[in-house]
Amino acid sequence: MKKFFSGDAFDLVHNRSFTLFMAYRFLSTIATLMQSVIVGWQLYNITKNVLSLGLIGLTEVIPQVCIALFAGHFVDIWDRKRIIFYTTFLLLIGSGILVAYSLPDFKMQQFYGVTPIFVTIFITGLVRGILMPAHTALLGQLVPREKLTLASTWGSTVWHISAVLGPALGGVVYGFFGIIPAYTLVFAFYLACLLIVFFVKSPGKVALVKGAAEGIFERIQEGIRYVFQRKVLLNAFALDMFAVLFGGAVAMLPVFASDILKVGPEGLGFLRACPAFGAILMSVILTFKPPVSRSGTQMLYSVFGFGVCMIIFALSKSFLLSAACLFMSGVFDNVSVIIRASILQLYTADEMKGRVAAVNSIFIGSSNELGAFESGVAARFMGLIPSVVFGGVMTLLIVSVTAWKSPTLRQLALKESV
Repeated sequence: MKKFFSGDAFDLVHNRSFTLFMAYRFLSTIATLMQSVIVGWQLYNITKNVLSLGLIGLTEVIPQVCIALFAGHFVDIWDRKRIIFYTTFLLLIGSGILVAYSLPDFKMQQFYGVTPIFVTIFITGLVRGILMPAHTALLGQLVPREKLTLASTWGSTVWHISAVLGPALGGVVYGFFGIIPAYTLVFAFYLACLLIVFFVKSPGKVALVKGAAEGIFERIQEGIRYVFQRKVLLNAFALDMFAVLFGGAVAMLPVFASDILKVGPEGLGFLRACPAFGAILMSVILTFKPPVSRSGTQMLYSVFGFGVCMIIFALSKSFLLSAACLFMSGVFDNVSVIIRASILQLYTADEMKGRVAAVNSIFIGSSNELGAFESGVAARFMGLIPSVVFGGVMTLLIVSVTAWKSPTLRQLALKESV
């Protein structure tokens, strides 16, 4: 077995802290995406309003954006493992609220409507604003620099495998066993995450650079300037932000599954998993053939392909064609994700990674939730299918303009940065 894992692609498997951290990411992603599928289906069943699905994204993104820059500051000066441990405990509390909310004896739906659902979504957004920079910064401490692209690829592989299992498991458990067992399983996964991250060996705080800013607002400004002064970081972040903002259709999947493709929560779970199936395939390929040559060009082509997939998906009336489009969108998106993650790790000093990752979380992480809100509003006023087609066309325009205006990104090769 040891000989099997002895190749370059498996070097990091022997790093115990990295392996534990990947196990934590695996289970926490499963739990989060299970919860997302269950919440989306439950909320749509209660409200029958597409705008309510968009409001999920808005409710999550507001606390995430508000706390991200402050979180990045503290991630750079505090123990990153402890930050992850305590914020994961908040996710456990949020999942507990959903279990209690769904118990018929508590009658929370009768007295509070859908408010407890949005309270949990708010907590999730708050935690994500902290965890996104903390995860990125801790990963940079756990592995040597020459292995950062490999670590990013492994991280993407683990995330997407769990992204397959999470939605599928959420849909299956909800569909066959009911909402209480589904939410209880989410709670159990978060509890397991706390136990796993406890055993990750903390690399400690990062030493502050002499002459660096000391005040919280000065340090936050220092992180923002760092991104805007490095065009390769800024261009990569902005490209994905606008592509995800306009191009994503995930928030509307409950409506496509229910009203157009006529499948139940099981079908919704499968559709949610399809992008991750594609991403896993691409992650395996990139593990053995990292995107270190013509990286910028590969990133631009992949985002363009993602936009094309969204347009075809919007026009499809076939479950199989829709699933295939989502599968290919995951293939294209994964290339972009790995390259962007590698750019962040390789072009950012370790003592700045918390703040730079916080800026990235505003660019990228918030665009998912803002994109969900944009999708809900656009679907409400333009109609479901035209809104998704519009988003895909906007993605094609954005990547075309970026390729024209950003020669630094177009000419990027990651192998020259190691």
